[in-house]
Amino acid sequence: MKTRVRGVLVTPGNGVLTIKRVRPAMAPYWVLPGGGVEDSDASLEEALLREVREELAGKARIHSLIHVIDSAEERQLFFLATIESWDPAMRTGPEFAEPARGEYLVQEVPLSAAGIASIDLKPEQVAELLAEHGSGVFELADLRPEWLPSAR
Repeated sequence: MKTRVRGVLVTPGNGVLTIKRVRPAMAPYWVLPGGGVEDSDASLEEALLREVREELAGKARIHSLIHVIDSAEERQLFFLATIESWDPAMRTGPEFAEPARGEYLVQEVPLSAAGIASIDLKPEQVAELLAEHGSGVFELADLRPEWLPSAR
């Protein structure tokens, strides 16, 4: 089973950073920054921090694990984090070098029900969680002890 990590990256302006995916013959949709865990990653948290460096040229501080989605093919872990600065012009990674993969546009969206509702954020479970809790998302329980027994 593949493991993927995603970041709910809250900005100083109480927004959340998203990646708007624009692909040929498809309606645009938004995802949270992140990606696959690599063998060289020391932990799931380190995998997310690496992805944030690659996709946003940013540095995040992880707060908690707030959601997990399991399917037959993969497990997706959604970490809540803060991010102070980012520079999409400095990002790296194979997805940015292959034009056939479409565009990856960084967009800050208000962390509110209206802000989340204004985009087609995938997966829907996470969009609903963020719309329901808004900036109160920091009050959600940290799921790391349940899902990652070795976590602090």
